[in-house]
Amino acid sequence: MGLGLLGRGVGDARFLASLGAELIITDLKSEVELTDSLAQLKEYKNITYRLGGHRLEDFQNRDLILKAASVPLNSPYIAEAQKNKIPVRMSADLFMELSGAMTVGITGTRGKSTVTHLVAYILERAGKHVLLGGNVRGISTLALLPEVTKDSITVLELDSWQMQGFGGAHMSPHIAVLTTFMPDHMNYYGEDMKKYFADKANVFLNQTPEDYFILGEQAAPFVEKYGYKNKVRAHTTIAGTKDIPKSWKLRIPGEHNRYDVGVAVAAARALGLDDKEIRSGVELFEGVPGRLEFIKEVKGVKIYNDTTATTPEATLVALRALDTGEKNVVLIMGGADKGLDMSELVLEVSTRAKKVFLLAGTGTDRIKNSLEGTMIYHSIADAVSNAFKLAGPGDMLLLSPAFASFGMFKNEYDRGEQFNKTVELLS
Repeated sequence: MGLGLLGRGVGDARFLASLGAELIITDLKSEVELTDSLAQLKEYKNITYRLGGHRLEDFQNRDLILKAASVPLNSPYIAEAQKNKIPVRMSADLFMELSGAMTVGITGTRGKSTVTHLVAYILERAGKHVLLGGNVRGISTLALLPEVTKDSITVLELDSWQMQGFGGAHMSPHIAVLTTFMPDHMNYYGEDMKKYFADKANVFLNQTPEDYFILGEQAAPFVEKYGYKNKVRAHTTIAGTKDIPKSWKLRIPGEHNRYDVGVAVAAARALGLDDKEIRSGVELFEGVPGRLEFIKEVKGVKIYNDTTATTPEATLVALRALDTGEKNVVLIMGGADKGLDMSELVLEVSTRAKKVFLLAGTGTDRIKNSLEGTMIYHSIADAVSNAFKLAGPGDMLLLSPAFASFGMFKNEYDRGEQFNKTVELLS
Protein backbone atom coordinates (compact mmCIF):
# COMPACT_ATOMS: atom_id res chain seq x y z
CA MET A 1 0.00 0.00 0.00
CA GLY A 2 1.82 3.07 -1.33
CA LEU A 3 4.42 2.18 -4.00
CA GLY A 4 5.87 5.68 -4.15
CA LEU A 5 8.71 7.16 -6.17
CA LEU A 6 11.75 6.87 -3.89
CA GLY A 7 12.56 3.21 -4.57
CA ARG A 8 11.85 1.76 -1.14
CA GLY A 9 8.37 0.50 -2.08
CA VAL A 10 9.67 -0.79 -5.40
CA GLY A 11 12.40 -2.72 -3.62
CA ASP A 12 9.95 -4.26 -1.16
CA ALA A 13 7.61 -5.24 -3.99
CA ARG A 14 10.42 -6.69 -6.11
CA PHE A 15 11.72 -8.73 -3.18
CA LEU A 16 8.30 -10.17 -2.31
CA ALA A 17 7.37 -10.83 -5.94
CA SER A 18 10.67 -12.62 -6.56
CA LEU A 19 9.81 -14.97 -3.69
CA GLY A 20 6.54 -15.88 -5.41
CA ALA A 21 4.10 -13.84 -3.32
CA GLU A 22 0.77 -12.93 -4.89
CA LEU A 23 0.83 -9.15 -4.66
CA ILE A 24 -1.67 -6.37 -5.01
CA ILE A 25 0.04 -2.99 -5.26
CA THR A 26 -2.29 -0.09 -4.57
CA ASP A 27 -1.43 3.60 -4.70
CA LEU A 28 -3.34 6.89 -4.82
CA LYS A 29 -1.00 8.04 -7.59
CA SER A 30 -1.86 7.28 -11.20
CA GLU A 31 -0.03 5.01 -13.63
CA VAL A 32 1.47 8.07 -15.30
CA GLU A 33 2.76 9.48 -12.00
CA LEU A 34 4.30 6.11 -11.11
CA THR A 35 5.84 5.42 -14.53
CA ASP A 36 9.43 5.10 -13.29
CA SER A 37 8.49 2.83 -10.37
CA LEU A 38 6.24 0.57 -12.47
CA ALA A 39 8.94 0.12 -15.13
CA GLN A 40 11.14 -1.58 -12.54
CA LEU A 41 8.47 -4.22 -11.81
CA LYS A 42 7.25 -5.07 -15.31
CA GLU A 43 8.92 -8.50 -15.35
CA TYR A 44 6.73 -9.82 -12.52
CA LYS A 45 3.47 -11.49 -13.54
CA ASN A 46 2.31 -12.12 -9.96
CA ILE A 47 1.51 -8.44 -9.30
CA THR A 48 -1.95 -6.88 -9.68
CA TYR A 49 -2.13 -3.09 -9.71
CA ARG A 50 -4.79 -0.79 -8.28
CA LEU A 51 -3.64 2.72 -9.16
CA GLY A 52 -5.30 6.09 -8.75
CA GLY A 53 -7.10 4.93 -5.60
CA HIS A 54 -7.63 2.05 -3.15
CA ARG A 55 -10.43 -0.54 -2.94
CA LEU A 56 -11.85 -1.81 0.32
CA GLU A 57 -12.11 -5.37 -0.99
CA ASP A 58 -8.32 -5.53 -1.37
CA PHE A 59 -8.05 -5.18 2.41
CA GLN A 60 -10.30 -8.12 3.20
CA ASN A 61 -8.72 -11.35 1.93
CA ARG A 62 -4.97 -10.88 2.17
CA ASP A 63 -2.33 -12.44 4.42
CA LEU A 64 -0.50 -9.19 5.11
CA ILE A 65 -0.79 -5.47 4.45
CA LEU A 66 2.61 -3.81 3.99
CA LYS A 67 2.00 -0.08 4.25
CA ALA A 68 4.27 2.74 3.17
CA ALA A 69 5.39 5.32 5.71
CA SER A 70 3.15 8.00 4.21
CA VAL A 71 -0.10 6.05 4.77
CA PRO A 72 -1.93 7.48 7.80
CA LEU A 73 -2.96 5.10 10.59
CA ASN A 74 -6.52 6.44 10.49
CA SER A 75 -6.95 5.33 6.87
CA PRO A 76 -10.32 3.59 6.36
CA TYR A 77 -8.47 0.92 4.37
CA ILE A 78 -6.16 0.16 7.30
CA ALA A 79 -9.26 0.04 9.51
CA GLU A 80 -10.80 -2.48 7.10
CA ALA A 81 -7.69 -4.68 7.30
CA GLN A 82 -7.68 -4.53 11.09
CA LYS A 83 -11.41 -5.35 11.19
CA ASN A 84 -10.60 -8.46 9.15
CA LYS A 85 -7.70 -9.32 11.51
CA ILE A 86 -5.09 -8.91 8.77
CA PRO A 87 -1.62 -7.89 10.08
CA VAL A 88 -0.60 -4.36 9.04
CA ARG A 89 3.16 -3.93 9.04
CA MET A 90 5.89 -1.69 7.69
CA SER A 91 9.14 -2.68 6.06
CA ALA A 92 11.56 -1.62 8.83
CA ASP A 93 9.85 -3.24 11.83
CA LEU A 94 9.04 -6.41 9.86
CA PHE A 95 12.70 -6.65 8.85
CA MET A 96 13.87 -6.31 12.46
CA GLU A 97 11.51 -9.07 13.58
CA LEU A 98 12.48 -11.48 10.79
CA SER A 99 16.21 -10.76 10.74
CA GLY A 100 17.00 -11.15 14.43
CA ALA A 101 20.01 -8.87 13.80
CA MET A 102 21.41 -6.31 16.24
CA THR A 103 19.52 -3.14 15.27
CA VAL A 104 20.37 0.53 15.74
CA GLY A 105 17.28 2.69 15.18
CA ILE A 106 17.77 6.42 14.76
CA THR A 107 14.94 8.94 14.80
CA GLY A 108 14.51 12.65 15.53
CA THR A 109 13.27 15.79 13.83
CA ARG A 110 16.69 16.84 12.59
CA GLY A 111 20.02 15.07 12.43
CA LYS A 112 18.79 11.51 11.98
CA SER A 113 20.19 11.14 8.45
CA THR A 114 23.64 12.43 9.40
CA VAL A 115 23.77 10.29 12.54
CA THR A 116 22.54 7.20 10.66
CA HIS A 117 25.09 7.46 7.88
CA LEU A 118 27.91 8.34 10.26
CA VAL A 119 27.19 5.39 12.59
CA ALA A 120 27.13 3.06 9.56
CA TYR A 121 30.38 4.58 8.25
CA ILE A 122 32.16 4.22 11.61
CA LEU A 123 31.05 0.58 11.88
CA GLU A 124 32.13 -0.23 8.33
CA ARG A 125 35.58 1.28 8.88
CA ALA A 126 35.85 -0.80 12.06
CA GLY A 127 35.31 -3.95 9.97
CA LYS A 128 31.73 -4.69 11.00
CA HIS A 129 29.10 -6.18 8.68
CA VAL A 130 26.66 -3.29 8.33
CA LEU A 131 23.21 -3.18 6.73
CA LEU A 132 21.88 0.34 6.14
CA GLY A 133 18.12 0.83 5.73
CA GLY A 134 14.92 2.43 6.93
CA ASN A 135 14.18 5.90 5.60
CA VAL A 136 17.08 5.79 3.14
CA ARG A 137 16.37 6.64 -0.46
CA GLY A 138 16.36 3.69 -2.85
CA ILE A 139 16.91 1.02 -0.20
CA SER A 140 14.31 -1.66 0.53
CA THR A 141 14.83 -2.73 4.10
CA LEU A 142 13.03 -6.05 3.56
CA ALA A 143 15.27 -6.87 0.63
CA LEU A 144 18.27 -6.81 3.01
CA LEU A 145 17.05 -10.04 4.67
CA PRO A 146 19.18 -12.42 2.53
CA GLU A 147 22.31 -10.43 3.50
CA VAL A 148 21.86 -10.91 7.25
CA THR A 149 24.53 -12.94 9.08
CA LYS A 150 24.92 -13.71 12.76
CA ASP A 151 27.36 -10.79 13.03
CA SER A 152 25.30 -8.20 11.14
CA ILE A 153 24.50 -4.81 12.62
CA THR A 154 21.53 -3.07 11.03
CA VAL A 155 21.48 0.72 11.11
CA LEU A 156 18.02 2.17 10.38
CA GLU A 157 17.00 5.78 9.85
CA LEU A 158 13.40 5.98 11.08
CA ASP A 159 10.89 8.77 10.56
CA SER A 160 7.85 9.29 12.78
CA TRP A 161 5.62 7.17 10.55
CA GLN A 162 8.03 4.26 10.62
CA MET A 163 8.07 4.63 14.39
CA GLN A 164 4.29 4.11 14.28
CA GLY A 165 5.09 0.73 12.73
CA PHE A 166 7.42 -0.17 15.58
CA GLY A 167 4.76 0.90 18.06
CA GLY A 168 2.12 -1.24 16.39
CA ALA A 169 4.50 -4.21 16.45
CA HIS A 170 5.41 -3.52 20.14
CA MET A 171 9.10 -3.41 19.25
CA SER A 172 12.02 -1.04 19.71
CA PRO A 173 15.60 -1.22 18.38
CA HIS A 174 18.38 -2.65 20.59
CA ILE A 175 20.22 0.67 20.33
CA ALA A 176 17.67 3.50 20.18
CA VAL A 177 18.71 7.04 19.22
CA LEU A 178 16.56 10.16 19.50
CA THR A 179 18.56 13.04 18.03
CA THR A 180 16.39 16.16 18.34
CA PHE A 181 12.75 17.10 18.78
CA MET A 182 11.19 20.25 17.37
CA PRO A 183 8.04 21.17 15.41
CA ASP A 184 7.53 19.34 12.10
CA HIS A 185 4.67 17.73 10.18
CA MET A 186 2.21 19.82 12.17
CA ASN A 187 -0.23 19.63 9.24
CA TYR A 188 -0.33 15.85 9.89
CA TYR A 189 -0.38 15.99 13.70
CA GLY A 190 -2.99 18.75 13.96
CA GLU A 191 -0.58 21.18 15.66
CA ASP A 192 -0.19 18.67 18.54
CA MET A 193 3.46 18.25 19.54
CA LYS A 194 2.54 15.61 22.13
CA LYS A 195 1.07 13.37 19.40
CA TYR A 196 4.20 13.86 17.32
CA PHE A 197 6.41 12.93 20.27
CA ALA A 198 4.25 9.86 20.98
CA ASP A 199 5.28 8.43 17.61
CA LYS A 200 8.96 9.25 18.19
CA ALA A 201 8.81 7.65 21.66
CA ASN A 202 8.28 4.22 20.10
CA VAL A 203 12.02 4.15 19.50
CA PHE A 204 12.57 3.46 23.23
CA LEU A 205 9.20 2.41 24.70
CA ASN A 206 9.65 -1.33 24.10
CA GLN A 207 13.32 -1.58 24.98
CA THR A 208 14.58 -3.85 27.76
CA PRO A 209 17.11 -3.14 30.54
CA GLU A 210 19.75 -4.85 28.34
CA ASP A 211 19.26 -2.28 25.56
CA TYR A 212 20.74 1.22 25.11
CA PHE A 213 19.01 4.56 24.61
CA ILE A 214 21.09 7.44 23.22
CA LEU A 215 19.14 10.60 23.91
CA GLY A 216 20.27 13.86 22.29
CA GLU A 217 20.53 16.57 24.92
CA GLN A 218 18.24 18.89 22.92
CA ALA A 219 15.50 16.22 22.94
CA ALA A 220 16.01 15.12 26.55
CA PRO A 221 13.62 17.62 28.23
CA PHE A 222 10.70 16.36 26.14
CA VAL A 223 10.95 12.85 27.58
CA GLU A 224 9.96 14.29 30.96
CA LYS A 225 7.65 16.99 29.59
CA TYR A 226 5.40 14.46 27.86
CA GLY A 227 5.38 11.94 30.70
CA TYR A 228 7.81 9.28 29.44
CA LYS A 229 10.57 9.52 32.07
CA ASN A 230 9.37 6.45 33.98
CA LYS A 231 8.88 4.48 30.76
CA VAL A 232 12.56 4.44 29.83
CA ARG A 233 14.03 1.04 30.77
CA ALA A 234 17.25 0.87 28.75
CA HIS A 235 20.73 2.10 29.71
CA THR A 236 20.47 5.82 28.88
CA THR A 237 23.14 8.25 27.71
CA ILE A 238 22.45 11.96 27.22
CA ALA A 239 24.59 12.86 24.22
CA GLY A 240 25.67 15.90 22.23
CA THR A 241 28.65 18.06 21.36
CA LYS A 242 30.32 17.22 24.69
CA ASP A 243 30.90 13.65 23.47
CA ILE A 244 33.48 14.72 20.87
CA PRO A 245 37.03 15.31 22.13
CA LYS A 246 38.13 18.82 21.09
CA SER A 247 41.16 17.43 19.28
CA TRP A 248 38.98 15.62 16.72
CA LYS A 249 38.72 17.44 13.37
CA LEU A 250 35.40 17.35 11.47
CA ARG A 251 34.98 17.77 7.73
CA ILE A 252 31.31 18.77 7.95
CA PRO A 253 30.64 22.40 8.97
CA GLY A 254 28.40 23.87 11.63
CA GLU A 255 27.66 23.49 15.32
CA HIS A 256 24.62 21.35 14.49
CA ASN A 257 26.91 18.84 12.81
CA ARG A 258 29.18 18.73 15.88
CA TYR A 259 26.08 17.89 17.90
CA ASP A 260 25.05 15.14 15.46
CA VAL A 261 28.56 13.69 15.50
CA GLY A 262 28.47 13.65 19.30
CA VAL A 263 25.25 11.64 19.24
CA ALA A 264 26.75 9.22 16.71
CA VAL A 265 29.88 8.84 18.86
CA ALA A 266 27.73 7.88 21.87
CA ALA A 267 25.89 5.29 19.77
CA ALA A 268 29.16 3.82 18.52
CA ARG A 269 30.46 3.56 22.08
CA ALA A 270 27.27 1.73 23.09
CA LEU A 271 28.07 -0.76 20.32
CA GLY A 272 31.42 -1.48 21.96
CA LEU A 273 33.76 0.48 19.68
CA ASP A 274 36.74 2.28 21.20
CA ASP A 275 37.53 5.93 20.56
CA LYS A 276 40.41 5.15 18.19
CA GLU A 277 38.04 3.25 15.88
CA ILE A 278 35.36 5.92 16.21
CA ARG A 279 37.72 8.84 15.55
CA SER A 280 38.91 7.23 12.32
CA GLY A 281 35.39 7.30 10.94
CA VAL A 282 34.42 10.70 12.33
CA GLU A 283 37.39 12.55 10.83
CA LEU A 284 36.93 11.07 7.34
CA PHE A 285 33.13 11.42 7.13
CA GLU A 286 32.10 13.92 4.44
CA GLY A 287 28.39 14.18 5.21
CA VAL A 288 25.17 13.20 3.48
CA PRO A 289 24.07 14.40 0.03
CA GLY A 290 21.58 17.25 0.18
CA ARG A 291 22.41 18.17 3.77
CA LEU A 292 24.44 21.38 3.65
CA GLU A 293 26.42 19.64 0.91
CA PHE A 294 29.16 21.67 -0.76
CA ILE A 295 28.66 21.26 -4.53
CA LYS A 296 31.29 23.44 -6.19
CA GLU A 297 32.83 26.89 -6.40
CA VAL A 298 32.18 29.06 -9.46
CA LYS A 299 33.85 32.46 -9.93
CA GLY A 300 34.57 32.63 -6.20
CA VAL A 301 31.00 31.73 -5.19
CA LYS A 302 30.69 28.61 -3.03
CA ILE A 303 27.46 26.71 -3.72
CA TYR A 304 25.67 24.50 -1.15
CA ASN A 305 22.74 22.09 -1.54
CA ASP A 306 20.62 21.79 1.62
CA THR A 307 17.44 20.49 -0.03
CA THR A 308 16.57 18.28 2.97
CA ALA A 309 16.06 21.41 5.09
CA THR A 310 12.26 21.18 5.17
CA THR A 311 11.73 23.04 8.47
CA PRO A 312 12.62 26.60 9.56
CA GLU A 313 15.00 25.23 12.20
CA ALA A 314 16.94 23.34 9.54
CA THR A 315 17.41 26.44 7.41
CA LEU A 316 18.39 28.45 10.49
CA VAL A 317 21.21 26.04 11.35
CA ALA A 318 22.43 26.17 7.75
CA LEU A 319 22.51 29.98 7.78
CA ARG A 320 24.30 29.98 11.13
CA ALA A 321 26.81 27.36 9.98
CA LEU A 322 27.79 29.44 6.94
CA ASP A 323 27.59 32.86 8.61
CA THR A 324 30.93 34.68 8.51
CA GLY A 325 29.51 37.97 9.80
CA GLU A 326 29.79 39.48 6.32
CA LYS A 327 26.14 38.91 5.29
CA ASN A 328 27.35 37.08 2.20
CA VAL A 329 24.80 34.25 1.87
CA VAL A 330 22.46 34.36 -1.13
CA LEU A 331 19.55 32.15 -0.10
CA ILE A 332 17.05 30.19 -2.19
CA MET A 333 14.13 29.05 -0.06
CA GLY A 334 10.38 28.41 -0.16
CA GLY A 335 7.94 25.63 -1.03
CA ALA A 336 4.90 23.80 0.33
CA ASP A 337 3.51 24.65 3.76
CA LYS A 338 3.69 22.23 6.72
CA GLY A 339 2.03 24.56 9.22
CA LEU A 340 5.24 25.52 11.04
CA ASP A 341 6.12 28.80 12.77
CA MET A 342 8.34 30.82 10.41
CA SER A 343 8.70 33.99 12.51
CA GLU A 344 12.23 33.36 13.82
CA LEU A 345 13.51 32.31 10.40
CA VAL A 346 12.03 35.36 8.68
CA LEU A 347 13.70 37.59 11.28
CA GLU A 348 17.12 35.95 10.94
CA VAL A 349 17.00 35.77 7.14
CA SER A 350 16.81 39.56 7.04
CA THR A 351 19.96 39.86 9.18
CA ARG A 352 22.03 36.97 7.78
CA ALA A 353 21.18 36.74 4.07
CA LYS A 354 22.41 39.16 1.41
CA LYS A 355 19.35 38.41 -0.73
CA VAL A 356 16.50 35.87 -0.76
CA PHE A 357 15.05 34.16 -3.83
CA LEU A 358 11.76 32.32 -3.29
CA LEU A 359 10.50 29.09 -4.86
CA ALA A 360 6.74 29.03 -5.43
CA GLY A 361 4.47 27.18 -3.01
CA THR A 362 1.79 27.47 -0.34
CA GLY A 363 4.40 28.12 2.35
CA THR A 364 6.02 30.84 0.25
CA ASP A 365 2.64 32.53 -0.13
CA ARG A 366 2.40 32.69 3.67
CA ILE A 367 5.73 34.49 4.19
CA LYS A 368 6.30 36.47 0.98
CA ASN A 369 4.97 39.73 2.42
CA SER A 370 7.38 39.45 5.36
CA LEU A 371 10.42 39.41 3.07
CA GLU A 372 10.73 42.68 1.23
CA GLY A 373 12.09 42.85 -2.30
CA THR A 374 11.93 39.13 -3.01
CA MET A 375 10.88 37.51 -6.28
CA ILE A 376 8.97 34.22 -6.55
CA TYR A 377 10.23 31.72 -9.12
CA HIS A 378 8.32 28.81 -10.64
CA SER A 379 11.47 27.04 -11.82
CA ILE A 380 14.59 26.32 -9.85
CA ALA A 381 16.73 27.02 -12.92
CA ASP A 382 15.49 30.62 -13.02
CA ALA A 383 15.99 31.02 -9.27
CA VAL A 384 19.57 29.71 -9.43
CA SER A 385 20.42 31.79 -12.51
CA ASN A 386 19.25 35.04 -10.94
CA ALA A 387 20.75 34.24 -7.53
CA PHE A 388 24.13 33.51 -9.12
CA LYS A 389 24.05 36.80 -11.05
CA LEU A 390 23.66 38.66 -7.76
CA ALA A 391 26.38 36.70 -5.93
CA GLY A 392 29.97 37.84 -6.10
CA PRO A 393 33.40 36.43 -5.14
CA GLY A 394 33.41 35.44 -1.47
CA ASP A 395 29.64 34.91 -1.38
CA MET A 396 27.83 31.63 -0.78
CA LEU A 397 24.81 30.49 -2.77
CA LEU A 398 22.62 28.30 -0.55
CA LEU A 399 19.55 26.22 -1.37
CA SER A 400 17.88 25.66 2.02
CA PRO A 401 14.12 25.69 1.44
CA ALA A 402 12.62 25.50 4.99
CA PHE A 403 9.49 24.02 3.38
CA ALA A 404 8.36 20.77 1.80
CA SER A 405 9.00 20.19 -1.91
CA PHE A 406 5.55 19.20 -3.14
CA GLY A 407 4.08 21.28 -5.95
CA MET A 408 7.13 22.20 -8.00
CA PHE A 409 8.94 18.90 -7.39
CA LYS A 410 8.25 15.18 -6.98
CA ASN A 411 10.05 15.23 -3.62
CA GLU A 412 13.00 16.85 -1.84
CA TYR A 413 15.48 14.65 -3.71
CA ASP A 414 14.08 15.76 -7.06
CA ARG A 415 14.46 19.36 -5.85
CA GLY A 416 18.09 18.75 -4.93
CA GLU A 417 18.88 16.97 -8.20
CA GLN A 418 17.35 19.78 -10.27
CA PHE A 419 19.42 22.27 -8.27
CA ASN A 420 22.63 20.30 -8.86
CA LYS A 421 21.96 19.96 -12.59
CA THR A 422 21.42 23.71 -12.85
CA VAL A 423 24.56 24.44 -10.85
CA GLU A 424 26.62 22.20 -13.15
CA LEU A 425 25.76 24.52 -16.05
CA LEU A 426 27.06 27.62 -14.28
CA SER A 427 30.37 28.97 -15.48
